[in-house]
Amino acid sequence: MTDSEDLIRPQDSVQRVERGEAFLDVRDLRVHFPTDDGVVKSVDGISFQLERGKTLGIVGESGSGKSVTSLSIMGLHPPGVARISGQIFLDGQDLVTSSREEVRLLRGKRMAMIFQDPLSAMHPFYTVGHQIIEAYRVHNQVSKQVARKHAIEMLDRVGIPQPDRRVDDYPHQFSGGMRQRAAIAMALALNPSLLLADEPVTALDVIVQRQILDTLRELQQSLKLSMVMVTHDISVVAYLCDEVVVMYAGQVIESGPVREVLSRPRHPYTMGLRNAFPDLLSDAMELVPIHGSPPDLREPPPGCRFAPRCPFVQPACTSGPMPAAIRDGHLSACLRDSEADTLRTAALDPATWQL
Repeated sequence: MTDSEDLIRPQDSVQRVERGEAFLDVRDLRVHFPTDDGVVKSVDGISFQLERGKTLGIVGESGSGKSVTSLSIMGLHPPGVARISGQIFLDGQDLVTSSREEVRLLRGKRMAMIFQDPLSAMHPFYTVGHQIIEAYRVHNQVSKQVARKHAIEMLDRVGIPQPDRRVDDYPHQFSGGMRQRAAIAMALALNPSLLLADEPVTALDVIVQRQILDTLRELQQSLKLSMVMVTHDISVVAYLCDEVVVMYAGQVIESGPVREVLSRPRHPYTMGLRNAFPDLLSDAMELVPIHGSPPDLREPPPGCRFAPRCPFVQPACTSGPMPAAIRDGHLSACLRDSEADTLRTAALDPATWQL
């Protein structure tokens, strides 16, 4: 597609496939939290899609809205706490307008979630096997013996040794890595079509991280899962995902195929994220930080929310909505998108980021 054929649209609009092709379709999602000090706009008009059987990474700094988005998809925000608007289509069903009971019935059977801290996600008073068995029996009319056999099979599938014995252990009796494997087994016990993983390897050492990611990739491929990986780690996205959504201050600022976005980022924030991680293929190991902090989401700055930290900011960046330039499925919400190649070269210089 030539420059003259680029699509320029408002930021909350993205290039879409037909609804029948998108298993998960998030449209103009907004999640606002009223507080005594003002309304916190944690997610403020994001849109993205996930095709069936693919893996999507949502990446960004802490406070960018990643986890709030995943909890919104799962319907886990307490009633009355969050104001949620927009649309979340799961295989054609809008989860935002569905009743809490309808969404509850979908959890586990159609969609499931792996949390960052499995020890907090599991009940400490019940064995791991008991928790899998009870969840399985809620949705299936089977005996305890059949459900127990299924629980043992799931623990074995995620790589837990001696599953017929460990099924009777409590969460605190598992190591961190084994506990996360047990959490994966619980999430997949009902054979969901969509799996959301919220920072599932953050608290683990690098060896165990790789093992867990390998397990997730094998399960995703063998079970043909659609998966959303929420992380702050670009290397996890590069290793596991097909598509990536880059979030900053509650908005999507870049998205597209992983290889394209990470090798040729077009938004300065994505360039900064890329610079902040080591390149194992290069001898240069200097990491370039992004100076400053994300904005207060009670009063986000006008225009581009990254402008106060951006080394390439121009006066026009601080007023009006940012346009979203889309080329071959690669979206970038930056006024200087046409200069991306030049900016990318400048972004490699650490002096550029000394604001």
